[in-house]
Amino acid sequence: MKSGKKLVIVESPTKARTIGRILGEGFLVTSSMGHLIDLPQRQLGVDVDNGFVPRYVVMKSRQSLLSKLKKEAAGSQEVYVATDPDREGEAIGWHIKERLPAGKKILRVVFHEITPQAVKNAFGHPREFDASMIEAQTGRRVLDRIVGYYLSPLLWKKMARGLSAGRVQSVAFRIIVERERQIESFVPREYWEIEALLGTPGGADFSAKLDKEDGEKIEIKNREEADSIAEKLGKSVFSVASITRKEKKRNPEPPFITSTLQQEGFNKLKFNSSRTMQIAQQLYEGVDLAGEGPVGLITYMRTDSTNVAASAVKEARDFIKDKYGAEYLPDKPNVYKSRKNAQEAHEAIRPSAVSRSPEQLRDLLTPEQYKLYELIYRRFISSQMTPARYSVTSVSINAGVYSLSASGSRLVFDGCLSVYRKEEEPEEGQPAMPELKEGDILQLRGLNPSQHFTKPPPRFSDSSLVKTLEEEGIGRPSTYAPIIQTLLLRDYVRRIKGYFHPTELGGKVCDLLVRYFPGIMDVKFTARMEEKLDGIEEGKLRHVQVLEEFYQPFKQDLDFAQGDIKKEVVVTGEACEKCGKPMVVKWGRKGKFLSCSGFPECKHAKSITTGVKCPQPGCAGELIERHSRRGVFYGCSRYPECRYVSSTLPGETK
Repeated sequence: MKSGKKLVIVESPTKARTIGRILGEGFLVTSSMGHLIDLPQRQLGVDVDNGFVPRYVVMKSRQSLLSKLKKEAAGSQEVYVATDPDREGEAIGWHIKERLPAGKKILRVVFHEITPQAVKNAFGHPREFDASMIEAQTGRRVLDRIVGYYLSPLLWKKMARGLSAGRVQSVAFRIIVERERQIESFVPREYWEIEALLGTPGGADFSAKLDKEDGEKIEIKNREEADSIAEKLGKSVFSVASITRKEKKRNPEPPFITSTLQQEGFNKLKFNSSRTMQIAQQLYEGVDLAGEGPVGLITYMRTDSTNVAASAVKEARDFIKDKYGAEYLPDKPNVYKSRKNAQEAHEAIRPSAVSRSPEQLRDLLTPEQYKLYELIYRRFISSQMTPARYSVTSVSINAGVYSLSASGSRLVFDGCLSVYRKEEEPEEGQPAMPELKEGDILQLRGLNPSQHFTKPPPRFSDSSLVKTLEEEGIGRPSTYAPIIQTLLLRDYVRRIKGYFHPTELGGKVCDLLVRYFPGIMDVKFTARMEEKLDGIEEGKLRHVQVLEEFYQPFKQDLDFAQGDIKKEVVVTGEACEKCGKPMVVKWGRKGKFLSCSGFPECKHAKSITTGVKCPQPGCAGELIERHSRRGVFYGCSRYPECRYVSSTLPGETK
């Protein structure tokens, strides 16, 4: 018996509740809980010899849910698939459609914000499924499965069972490892700077930095050179050679896309990439508002486009004019250029309604939701404002054969900075210059030579890694956070004080993959593959063609590696307590441990201690590195007698 209702299928229960309340009684909105159909878990599931045809199966944990959806579809007037508006959402919906009762008309609806107007408009204009988006997602899924399925057993053969490798994650990991090795090999170089404190004819003081000798940039290598130059400067006459005054603009930042949201989420709020996306998902799927019910507060958060709907631009411009005044509103709306291959059909991340200020919603949001919403809101409003303006004064000073420079700035008009500042503006650290004119003779108040050393490149944080991945063309908006999370879960890297440190295991895995699979581990090669996958969605390429071009050279590397790789054995000086044979170092999913070289006849094994004593009073044990689903922690070697555990070693902070 038919229910008379229209069935709507989305991914998450929260999204289902929000859309259900918007659509009302005539609709039954239900959740698929994400993917229902995928490649088989323990098999390749791809016919590599016959067109790379994938064999999709119903996930074991989702079989009862699919049966429920089939019954609901059979009893419904119409079926709508309202999964997310990206390739992943298109593929999730398509696979569900293929499993629903034959003959049932199933339509696709897409919206970029979960508000009454956007949702009802989408249901008024349903469309067919996008074949190119589905093909692009199929190509990506098959490609990633081939790489992971064949590379992981090689790691088992060389190192330990349970290890794994991925197409995009491995390249991202190589970037982290290579940065760590640059840091390790870095040799600091000493250099000196000299700053002069000078007095003007009017009695004001300011600082100037030595930068040239005989018109050439000066490099001071040690104290002796610095002292010699300071002595000469002390005998010189300082005079103003030239003064340059100009106005400098600070343009507004574009509205957020996924990568920049993750970067600023880390820089301003100290959220890692996964946390930023989790909170953004909550804001997108809906929050209960008094008098309105559940409403999505932001547009879809997986996007690489800076496009903004004309209606949203108008709303922002009206708000700016009313609250800040006409001088804060540009004559024409600000338009921002998206990066190459951006999905221009998407919008930037913005508030779904400018009228919902962060302050109005503070009591309805968690502290984290409020912070991220405020960040998104302010960035969007600022993006449609006029530039800030600074008055910048630069002064060149002569002192014999030496030249010094000084500069200062003054904020003339705050413009977009009144709402959002990406970081401390460079001009803000420069105090305004005192009154000067060319030819003024300056009094030397003092000289300050200072020693410095060049610094190694910094380790990657969530922010800088996501920025690098985007610049290099590695991954896409939906993959940045999962890439980082996967590397952490595999214990290939650890996040310490907000920065990524590759582990010993990770370094070995990286070296092995680079040696045998230089193509897959090459940044430019991976970026070209991403472009080809985008080309499939654009209808320029077919996924079978892309897979064929990839697979043949990959198979050659694979065959060579399978015949060449031998398990590494590291013998220690320690003897087995049970049989006397040497103990060897082995790797497992839970890290490094000691095992008897007589395995499997002798199965004695033990953990490797850190050499750090257990801080528990009266305990003589040592701390051992242990692993769990939540990551690495340290426990006492005398467990269960001593149950001391800590997420860090004594004196170390994460």
